[in-house]
Amino acid sequence: MASVPPTTQSNIAGPGCCIDLATTVKMQHVTTVEVVLLSADAGTLRYRTVSAPLPTGPNPTGPNPAGPHPDDLALHLSGLTLCTPGATLHSTSWRFADDAVVLTYAALPDPAPVAGAPAVDVDRMVIGGAALAPSPAAVDADAVAAHAARHLALLVNTDPVVAEAATLQPDLWDLLAKIPQGLAGGLHTIHSAS
Repeated sequence: MASVPPTTQSNIAGPGCCIDLATTVKMQHVTTVEVVLLSADAGTLRYRTVSAPLPTGPNPTGPNPAGPHPDDLALHLSGLTLCTPGATLHSTSWRFADDAVVLTYAALPDPAPVAGAPAVDVDRMVIGGAALAPSPAAVDADAVAAHAARHLALLVNTDPVVAEAATLQPDLWDLLAKIPQGLAGGLHTIHSAS
């Protein structure tokens, strides 16, 4: 019986390019939690990013073998609290980068906005290079922030919890409302020649 190699970015070019699955399974990867903090500054949506590795539990067989939940670390990194009016924290994406799975959250309002933080370029996006290689070769911070903003622009119209929080941060949500709503990478019409 012939075996079928796993489809990965390293073997889509053809036979002989397959990874050694036995070696790959033994590799241990870190999970990183990344938070894109959004703020409004003079009518411009801005962002900064904070991140930290997700700690593993001290005892792999104990009551919390995986360590803290990623949501808890994201909340801690964001600096938001239950007392922050309109505070919103939402998981928006994940990617594999630098031998880590990166879980990305969008958070607002940024409790400590930085003067001169980058503006969100809502048109920024990256795509995979082939139909069987969905992950882009690299994903920059601008693309991550744009995706997070598009994601929130969609949620304010589809998630009643987010819509309620949005009423308490009108300056930020008015800026987000101007962004075309979108999912991963946005939705575009592909025209084919007939």
